[in-house]
Amino acid sequence: MRRTGFSVAADGSYAACLADAGAGAWYPERWTLGGPEPYTVALPGNQPEEADTQVLPLPDGRVLIRRGSPGRHDIALLYPTGPGTGEVPVGFLHGEEVRLLPPLATGSAYAVGYADGTSTVWLVHGGQGLERLARVEGRCTGGVWLDRGGRTLALDREVDGRVKTVAVDLVTGGVSALLQLTADSDDRLLMADPDSGLLLVRSDAPGTERLGWGVLGGGRPVRFPACLRDVPGPEGGRVEPVAVQPGRPLAPESCAVLLRIGTRSALWRPAARRLASLPTPPGWLAGSAWWSRRDTLRLPFARAGEPYGGREPWGREPWGPEPYGVRDVAAEEFLPYVRPVAADGPARGSAAGTAATARVDMTSRQLIDVTPPLSPPAPARAATVPPPAPAAGPGATREAPRETSRPAPAPAPEQAEPALPKGPLGRVVPLQQAPLAVGA
Repeated sequence: MRRTGFSVAADGSYAACLADAGAGAWYPERWTLGGPEPYTVALPGNQPEEADTQVLPLPDGRVLIRRGSPGRHDIALLYPTGPGTGEVPVGFLHGEEVRLLPPLATGSAYAVGYADGTSTVWLVHGGQGLERLARVEGRCTGGVWLDRGGRTLALDREVDGRVKTVAVDLVTGGVSALLQLTADSDDRLLMADPDSGLLLVRSDAPGTERLGWGVLGGGRPVRFPACLRDVPGPEGGRVEPVAVQPGRPLAPESCAVLLRIGTRSALWRPAARRLASLPTPPGWLAGSAWWSRRDTLRLPFARAGEPYGGREPWGREPWGPEPYGVRDVAAEEFLPYVRPVAADGPARGSAAGTAATARVDMTSRQLIDVTPPLSPPAPARAATVPPPAPAAGPGATREAPRETSRPAPAPAPEQAEPALPKGPLGRVVPLQQAPLAVGA
């Protein structure tokens, strides 16, 4: 059975996707990942879903769904009710495009819509109905959270035919430049890890479109390693990041990143400068994975005889004396230094009327500047690292009995405004390309 749009809740408790019902029809499906054994629950509605329908799992077990029609997008909450599916309408948004953004551990859910040359960020679950938070001039794609509290969102904004990544403060509505490598390059942010500050970007600034990495918070430039080039040939494909290892505060170079290369998977660390091929389970839902706080990586799969499941692709650290199928490179490739493009002027149409600045003050302690200073460092500020969250690990798969009653919904989390610090704990600044060099 085909599945698409696989998404995992931020705490690893649930996942959701669309399952193929045949004849071009789809239905929502929820995966329970946090129990002793994984199982799935079908959530069919009164009519089949379209292939472009989007589902998002929530930590309380409900599934948020967005259904599109010309000029209108309906949003609702789904939950199992024994023989059927319960549905609670949330509201609807007008626009040419509306997309649900990646889930947050807070339980709140957000969407970005586009209409009449302007993109709008909405709170669609976790507040008092639908709430408009910010407006950004231009058509915005992507959507990457720069903190775990849902305050700062990175969007890839297209204006005058060029794509640059901007950071949007959802409390003030301010917009600032984040990724602008050259004046005439298309620069997109694909993934970010708030714990370490590691960023995965795709840009054609090197001359051709390449995958690169940088660090959130200041002067460290973007690098484009040779080992992350797209792999040509039938056995290769575009190199795409899937999941970043969490729980590595202030250590971006040690974070492992799961990559997808066609139908295969591989691991990469910035410090390793090479790819470690992983044994990928047959039927892998390519492009999907989740990483627990205990450094356990799981790849979901669906195949004949095993309609659902998750697998750990290795049993030890793959960078040992004999790693799996390593593709070595002589040295990391750095590109000529290019000064960053000047930050935008005042943000037109922001929700709070706040002018855009060259940087956005952050409130999350994990987003402090992790770039080694050029001058002798000042005494480090003490920080308390939160305890790791329990891991969600599936075991043996089995068919689950249909749930017979609606689970008691958790109280909707309020959209609390973060307390502003006395001084900036971190900054979002435009990233640069790395200077020409050999080595790390």
